Amino acid sequence: MIYIRFAGDMKMGAQQNENLVRNQITAQTIKIIHFSWEFPPTIWGGLGTFATELLQKQVSLGNDVTVFTLNKDNSNPPSEKWKGVDVYRPKLIDLSSSFTLFANQDVRSWGSHFKFFADVISYNISSASQLVNTIVKTNEKSFDIIDGHDWLGIIGGMIAKKELNLPLIFHIHSTENGRSLGGGSQTIKNIEYEGGQTADGIITVSHAMKNELHQLGFPAEKIQVCWNGVDPQKYDPNRISSQAVSILRATYGIRPDETMLFFVGRLVAVKGIDKLVQAMPHVLKIFPKTKLVILGVGDMEADIRRMVEDLGLQTKIILRNEFVSEEERILHYAASDVVVLPSLYEPFGIVCTEAMSMSKPVVVGARGINGMREQVIPSGADQCGRHINPYDPIDIAWGIKQLLESKEQRIQMGYHAREQVIEKFNWDTIAERTSEIYTKFIR
Repeated sequence: MIYIRFAGDMKMGAQQNENLVRNQITAQTIKIIHFSWEFPPTIWGGLGTFATELLQKQVSLGNDVTVFTLNKDNSNPPSEKWKGVDVYRPKLIDLSSSFTLFANQDVRSWGSHFKFFADVISYNISSASQLVNTIVKTNEKSFDIIDGHDWLGIIGGMIAKKELNLPLIFHIHSTENGRSLGGGSQTIKNIEYEGGQTADGIITVSHAMKNELHQLGFPAEKIQVCWNGVDPQKYDPNRISSQAVSILRATYGIRPDETMLFFVGRLVAVKGIDKLVQAMPHVLKIFPKTKLVILGVGDMEADIRRMVEDLGLQTKIILRNEFVSEEERILHYAASDVVVLPSLYEPFGIVCTEAMSMSKPVVVGARGINGMREQVIPSGADQCGRHINPYDPIDIAWGIKQLLESKEQRIQMGYHAREQVIEKFNWDTIAERTSEIYTKFIR
């Protein structure tokens, strides 16, 4: 019996079997097709980061990797070789006016976002058509497996599976039900559900997400868990100079004797940013020399600014409504003392992994569907942060105050956090685990 690293069952001979499987995977070339809406240079969030890192690692393992992705504004090359990955970006055709002829009321209600839905469908159909008719039938290239990411890419995957008779993996990074906290578009929910029924296997990013999918009616026997990861060499605190840290803190008006809390993420309700702002008065009562830096963009910006003013926290909370480069994000982690991520719903939470790799203690939401609690050890010898109830500002404040009590404790937690990443959440491990899952379904 093969031992799977993330399964949790330690059995006799497990390490020997795992090494054998890894050697077999390394020696075998898997020809993979990905349908991923985000891929360089178009990255908005975790999906883009995941695809960028995973596909490079799959190439380094000796695999033949192809991705169909968005051609934003039709301004990117239609095809290219990117760090060993064959990238195709079919030209988008604006189908929005045609789609209005038969779109249901749910999609029509999207208003100005209707074109986004039409673009997703155009991308999927164009990508699948190019794959089937040009790359496979004309150019006679063969593949072993298809990996469709979220509802944004699964339609193309389903078309290609039917036409090419290839096994299909549905890679689910989040669900419409979770992202909208129980609301959202029924059309997207239907696409996700059909993708789950059609796919041969499902990969999801945490055990919390596996439970959610099971509750939503996805076939439990298909679901495999593979965490996301981070590059601990790129996210290494030793790469950042103390001078760079001091300069960044000074730009935010944070003095050497003050503590910097850091939140990075979209400014949307599901990230719990409003609850974090409401927690700050409780933190400042005990630790007045504390400032919070919020970095992100989203539709809650105006609400957050208004809340900061109403609470009189203009000198204690700095909101930077901007999407910054990865290197600048890394610098922010290095400059912070504690990273706070009170998400209400977080299938995995790659920013948590990034912060941990930068040796930062983290305070994370741990209620409901939240994969960050699988990363953060909240107690014991290997403690690297705190779990909190993200719906409760007082509990968020409690978690923050626990970490502000001792600088020595924070340093020790940060050390354990980075150890946890190196052991469990590096991209080599994640790529190998993904290959193990693929081999279960390749005919």
